[in-house]
Amino acid sequence: MNVKQNMIWIVGVAAVVAMTGLMYATTDSPSQNELDNPGLLVHAAEAAQGGDAMEAGKSIYMATCSPCHQPNGMGLKGAFPPLAHSDFLKSDKEKGVGIVLKGLTGEVTVNGEKYNSVMPSQHHLSDAEIANVLTYVLNTWGNDFGHVTAAEVSKARQSADVSKDLATVERHPGATEAELAYKGAPVNVDTTEMIISPDAPSISKVEYDRCKRIFFERCAGCHGVLRKGATGKPLTPDITRAKGTDYLKALIQYGSPAGMPNWGTSGELTDVEIDAMARYLQHEPPAPPEFGMEEMKATWEVYVPVDKRPTKKMNKINIENVFSVTLRDTGEVALIDGDKHEIAGIIKTGYAVHISRLSHSGRYVYTIGRDAKIDLIDLWMDPPAKVATLKVGLEARSVETSKYHGYEDKYAIAGSYWPPQYVIMDGSTLEPLKIVSTRGMTVDTQEYHPEPRVAAIVASHQHPEFIVNVKETGKILLVNYSDINNLKVTTIGAARFLHDGGWDVTKRYFLTAANQSDKIAVVDSKDQELEALIDCDKIPHPGRGANFTHPKYGPVWVTSALGNEKITAIGTDPEGHPEYAWKVVEVLKGQGGGSLFVKTHPNSSNLWVDSPLNPDPAISQSIAVFDINNLDKGFTVLPIAEWADLGEGAKRVVQPEYNKAGDEVWFSVWNGKEQKSALVVVDDKTRKLKKVIKADKLITPTGKFNVFNTVNDIY
Repeated sequence: MNVKQNMIWIVGVAAVVAMTGLMYATTDSPSQNELDNPGLLVHAAEAAQGGDAMEAGKSIYMATCSPCHQPNGMGLKGAFPPLAHSDFLKSDKEKGVGIVLKGLTGEVTVNGEKYNSVMPSQHHLSDAEIANVLTYVLNTWGNDFGHVTAAEVSKARQSADVSKDLATVERHPGATEAELAYKGAPVNVDTTEMIISPDAPSISKVEYDRCKRIFFERCAGCHGVLRKGATGKPLTPDITRAKGTDYLKALIQYGSPAGMPNWGTSGELTDVEIDAMARYLQHEPPAPPEFGMEEMKATWEVYVPVDKRPTKKMNKINIENVFSVTLRDTGEVALIDGDKHEIAGIIKTGYAVHISRLSHSGRYVYTIGRDAKIDLIDLWMDPPAKVATLKVGLEARSVETSKYHGYEDKYAIAGSYWPPQYVIMDGSTLEPLKIVSTRGMTVDTQEYHPEPRVAAIVASHQHPEFIVNVKETGKILLVNYSDINNLKVTTIGAARFLHDGGWDVTKRYFLTAANQSDKIAVVDSKDQELEALIDCDKIPHPGRGANFTHPKYGPVWVTSALGNEKITAIGTDPEGHPEYAWKVVEVLKGQGGGSLFVKTHPNSSNLWVDSPLNPDPAISQSIAVFDINNLDKGFTVLPIAEWADLGEGAKRVVQPEYNKAGDEVWFSVWNGKEQKSALVVVDDKTRKLKKVIKADKLITPTGKFNVFNTVNDIY
């Protein structure tokens, strides 16, 4: 997800900058002339400590800290604590080092004033950078509190066991750097509703409508459409009004590497829009429209009726080795012939297709865009083409088709983010048949949640059931489709913030990440019960995960993580290796956090791990690969983006995917919309470059789904 598509803001983040813990009040204040001209106050310090360090520290401060604490160090009263003449700083400079490294939460008193805020860790800064910026703060605006050396920071870092991995930084409190990159696409929500709160600042209808769209496009993915909080914190009016317009404007305008994107100074929002947004957030949120059967059927189209479709495959493509590749920013999928390494067709779909799923027969591709548009593609046609479409809501992520014996492809199911619900459809036409809301109580606090989004859905091989993850409530639903008019649903309480997951090698046990809860839930789909809830940090993101036989522990399922470099292996064989079943048996160390996918294949001895959301280009543009038979050896890094030879751009390397034979592994090199992207094919045995697939129409490729492997749940 794109950080620029989501306004990242959290109530109470008085310290959304690297220096929040270094608080100040007003005693013995410098003169206004000194505050307006900090250079007057740093001269003596420069002479004592060296101008280079002070200049370096000033640069970091201005880029990182000044948006909230202000260039003159005075901060914003009631929001961001000043640093000039701070008794907090003066009392213990070592405390300042610790706060920058580890962050700070809770109430502190500075020069008689209380602040209750969240200071995110800035441990990604180097030891020298932290020393320089602290020295600058300690010796500016009239402060004369000594200096900090890189050696002191290094010692503090070691004693605190703090990582230097950029992906683990929390620019937004409670969300790592990698998470901030993992955001949803804009959501086009339209409602004429305007809710004006008498206690909130005035706002016009034009401003209200504009702000409503800005919020849905940039903020709702984190904070929820109703602002009740989802992955992000709540932004309800009782909280925002207490902070006030100036506070909100400062956050939106400047942002910070420790808090939120700088929507104003980056040019994303104008001063007028920022002022309006600060007022808009203090009014009651408008409820976007529901999306029921009438609305769905109005979008449903069957382009080619079932009786008009081919009765046999009409093209010469080996469809079992076709890859359905998401072209994220163009709202398309590319069908790639895996035998010939060439594009077989490009088909218009919903925006930013999240996944492609295959019918049990392998004939149909079901795609679902983040705009909740489903398209059904017939691979038997010459050329392959869409045969039906349906929009199931305003934002969505998941689609699946029935696989149980006797029900193969009879039904399909899709889950929505908004409205929070799932819909069962006819598998061959996408006709909507049954809609079920997921609103309800959370598994832990047992409180009502108005917006529990549907995350991953898989089809059971043991019963005629869909397994549905409900994100915010932490419930896993076993939806029995044998009689949809008398629908039976088994509810399993797991952990909140359920996301993605996949099957163990036997296809009996479904392992799924509750990523913000740092858990892996294991569902026994045969006995229809929760088998285990396993601790797994930080923010596990398996995709479907990866299955292989460990030399010591037997069959294992593996996940990587957004929040750190850990690659966690969990034993999955309760019969053959009961002593290891549903336990973390090994944790490997990868390149860094920001990983989205791990992958292997039954015919391979390699385990591939991406890190596309790691802020370090050397990591995000490469891939780590482990030898399954020699895991202690560690990983080898392959320069996938370099092999693609694309020129400028982010060139994130994302989602390893095998071909049918398991002797090739494919990677997307995901660049900007106006830049060149590519698919890179690597020989799995030799780990050497085999092919780079480039084309002008191959724009922003991300997820790839091989037909055979997806049909058979091979990963």
